[in-house]
Amino acid sequence: MVRAWGSNLTAITWAHAVNNQQLLDEALSADIDFIEADISLGKLNGEGEDLPVMAHPPANISDLTLAEFLNQIMDFNRNHQGQEKGIKLDFKSIEVFEGSLDILDANIPNMTYPIWINADILSGPVDQNKTVPVDPDRFFAGCNRYKQAVLSIGWTTNWGADFREGEYTEEHCNAMLETLTQNNVLFTGQGITFPVRAGIAANSEDQLHKLVASVNGTNESTLTVWSSAGDYVDVAKLRKLILGFGVSRVYLDVPEELAAELDLGNTRNGASTYKSLFGFGFVSLCFWAISSWLQRF
Repeated sequence: MVRAWGSNLTAITWAHAVNNQQLLDEALSADIDFIEADISLGKLNGEGEDLPVMAHPPANISDLTLAEFLNQIMDFNRNHQGQEKGIKLDFKSIEVFEGSLDILDANIPNMTYPIWINADILSGPVDQNKTVPVDPDRFFAGCNRYKQAVLSIGWTTNWGADFREGEYTEEHCNAMLETLTQNNVLFTGQGITFPVRAGIAANSEDQLHKLVASVNGTNESTLTVWSSAGDYVDVAKLRKLILGFGVSRVYLDVPEELAAELDLGNTRNGASTYKSLFGFGFVSLCFWAISSWLQRF
C-alpha cells in the first residue's frame, strides 16, 4: 500500500479520551478513523495492584486496562476489513510509558494498522503551568523497538480563550531537532507527527515549515493541529498555515466548530481517508527499512 499523497488528511476523524469500556464500545461502532486514549498507572475497578489502565491523570482508576484496550481493538480490526481503527496512545509521564512497555512489546509487533505513541517531550510556549515534559531520552529509548509506530512528539503548552500572544519559536524548534538528533531518531526513518496547538501554531508558520523541512530529509513527517474547546484561534492565519503545508501533510484534531470555520474541504471520503491513514504507517516502516539497509554500508 502506498501513501495517497493527493488525499486530505484533515478529513481523518477522531474519538478522544476513550478511557473506559463504554467509550471504547462506542468508538468501535462509530464511523471514525482514530481512537485516542490516555494511560495511567492505577487500579482496575479500584482493586488489586497498580498496572497500566485507561485513564487521564490524575485519575488512576478504570474499568479498562491497556492490555484489554489493545486486545479489543485488534480483535475488531481483524474482523472488520476496511473499517480498521488506528490508535493514538497518550503518555503524560515517563513512568507510565515505561510501565507499559511489556504490554506494548506484546501487541505492537502484531498490529497491521496505525499506532501512534504520543508524548510532550519538551517544554513549550506559554507554559505558565510548568507542566513537566516526558523525559525524551527515556521515551525514545523505549520507542526505538517499535519501528512501525509513528512518534507523535510535541511541547507542553498553556493556552485558552484569553490568549493572543505565543508561538513555537525558533528555539523551540531547534530544541526539538537537537533532541531528535541526539537520540538518533533522524537516522531511523521512523514516522513523526508534530502535534501543535492551533492557536499557537497559527502564529508560527515560518518556524514550523523549517522544522518539518529539516526532518523530511530522513523521516516521513506531518503536523497534527489540535485545539481544546474554548481556545482562541486566529482562523485566517491557521488556514493559511495548513494550506501552506497542504492538506496531505496536516492532520486536524479540533472541535467541529473550528473545523467548519477553517473550510478546508474536508468532507469525509472513506476510501481516500483509509488510504491516507494506513499509508503513513506503511511509509514510515519503509523509511526505517531503507535507513537500516544503508547503515550496513
